[in-house]
Amino acid sequence: MKRFNLATTVCIALMSAALVPSAKADDWNRKTTVTFSGPVEIPGVHLTGWAILPAGTYVFKILDSQSDRHIVQIFNKDESTIYATILAIPNYRLKATDKTVMTFRERPAGEPEALRAWFYPGRNWGEEFVYPKARAIVLAKETKVPVLFTAVEIPAEIAEPIKSADAPVVVELKRAPIMAIQPTGEEVQLAEVVTAPPAAAGAEMAPTKLPGTASTLPLFGLLGLAALGGAFAARTAARRLQ
Repeated sequence: MKRFNLATTVCIALMSAALVPSAKADDWNRKTTVTFSGPVEIPGVHLTGWAILPAGTYVFKILDSQSDRHIVQIFNKDESTIYATILAIPNYRLKATDKTVMTFRERPAGEPEALRAWFYPGRNWGEEFVYPKARAIVLAKETKVPVLFTAVEIPAEIAEPIKSADAPVVVELKRAPIMAIQPTGEEVQLAEVVTAPPAAAGAEMAPTKLPGTASTLPLFGLLGLAALGGAFAARTAARRLQ
């Protein structure tokens, strides 16, 4: 009986080790739910009529990631509607945080605050959002700080919302040249205002997701072999103790 219990314990331990990571299966897209107490201006490709988000609860997710830029999407509370698809740059100069934080660019009285960056818990950099050039010029002058921009004109979503990293608009966003505008109106290179995360953080930045067609059969096969090996070792050990 003792030998059976020991072998069973080995199997359960192996199964638990394999299933625990599944609890973090959504970490790759950094899903974050936030509630804004007032209206917020957002950059990017918007669902028509949603350049300004009213006070309410929204969900932020990473749609796609590369080493130097990310594509962020904003959904309504139940994720049934995509309001915006935004280009963001990881900026290591922004203040480190261990919890979810949204930062804004302060605007004149009566104007909605403009979204600046999103910090996901456990990361020492912020996703700094890129604005269209015309808006970046205005924001830089009002807030007295540099604002990232792209001169590429991305049309608003009209028919179907963007759901794939291969969508033409997303591909264009990932290729779009990015610079920064100073409060003086001077255009400067991105490297002058953005510090990329250290190389050691590069692997952590890239979200990983198994293909939808991936099968768990090889995993269970390996678990089975490991469990048999553990049971054999336990049985041998038990015999030696007799």
